[in-house]
Amino acid sequence: MDVLATALSDTELGARILKVNHAGENGAVHIYLAQAAVARLRAPDLVAELLEFRSHEERHRAIFWAELQRRGRPRCHSYVLCAFGGFVLGLVTGLLGRAAIAATTVAVERVVLRHLHAQISQLQSSDQAAVRAIEAIVDDEQRHHDELAEKVGEGGWVRLLEPLVAVSTETVIWLGMKL
Repeated sequence: MDVLATALSDTELGARILKVNHAGENGAVHIYLAQAAVARLRAPDLVAELLEFRSHEERHRAIFWAELQRRGRPRCHSYVLCAFGGFVLGLVTGLLGRAAIAATTVAVERVVLRHLHAQISQLQSSDQAAVRAIEAIVDDEQRHHDELAEKVGEGGWVRLLEPLVAVSTETVIWLGMKL
């Protein structure tokens, strides 16, 4: 458990995690929005899947927002930053094509899934409402990861993209927890 987690009450920690998750889902919505727009030219066979994934992310964002509203909490300060960053990431990787689109989803979802599982474990004994909200999205996130992992391909330059996207995702989550 990090220093922030030990400094916050269980209720405050759950609310902070939900706020960051809500902002992250907003980023994911915008990644898929931009990727789907550009994929019409670069990877038309992925458009339907990207639009479906975007609808999942919109539902996830709504789940976290509903729980935040129930708690009387505002959205995270990083909400707009996540949207902007997600859109730029989606646009750039969409322009790079099918393998870059897939690699981006794999990298983001790998980081997100690790955080979601840690959050569930961390909040299990103290904030069941937050745990239920988090658990409600895990299967979709795993599916996004698994389905696009099959489309990344072997080696090549696109493998360099995954660690860059992973580090960026970790940084955004870290910043969200601090803001």
